[in-house]
Amino acid sequence: MLKRWFTLPTLDEAAPPSKPLPAAPAKSPDAEEISPTPRAPTAVVTSPANGIAKYGPFEQIYQTAAVKPPRLSYGILKVAEMVNSAHLSGMSPEARRCSLLMALEAAGAEIEDLLQDAVVRQRALNDYEEGQSTRLQSFEQNKLDENKKIQQELDRLTGQYLARIQANLDEVAREQDNFHVWQRTKQQEAQRITEAAAYCVPQGNSTSMSSLTAVLERATVVNK
Repeated sequence: MLKRWFTLPTLDEAAPPSKPLPAAPAKSPDAEEISPTPRAPTAVVTSPANGIAKYGPFEQIYQTAAVKPPRLSYGILKVAEMVNSAHLSGMSPEARRCSLLMALEAAGAEIEDLLQDAVVRQRALNDYEEGQSTRLQSFEQNKLDENKKIQQELDRLTGQYLARIQANLDEVAREQDNFHVWQRTKQQEAQRITEAAAYCVPQGNSTSMSSLTAVLERATVVNK
């Protein structure tokens, strides 16, 4: 059954809107007022006016992905905010997980929907990273090709074209730095999603679930 939860839809299939969540019943004291912390910073990289790419915020990446996250009142990012709520600080991981699950149950959220949301969002991040990596490689190759042509003219215009070559190399270096900055923020976002998903399944005998794959495998074992 879990295999169906974590199977991504094809590109031709639009993600159907989820049904409206029922009104939450009266909250128990343990599940009361789990307020979200401020949103995590987005992966916006400021770009000077020199043609260097500007990477979009994570929410834009999710919404422009081939497979968009399901429309949920309580998605995996909401869970991530709840996990880091000040109301849960100081609790043990198991107590925090129980409080979180109690709040999600009160809101009518389905664990399978949350895990599917986590899978779709991480897929969107990976696809975006792959596309940007390809674009960066193309950018580098174009600049290398341009440098070869400049080298052929170097005998005639050595000083002028050496300056242009250096400018191209500087642009490549800035693009690489720009991309590496975004990669670090992407790793933080992926880890935040994984940590949130880990609270949605029992820990079992595992000391840690450092990847979303490990979380999903644990969820599969628990539900067998």
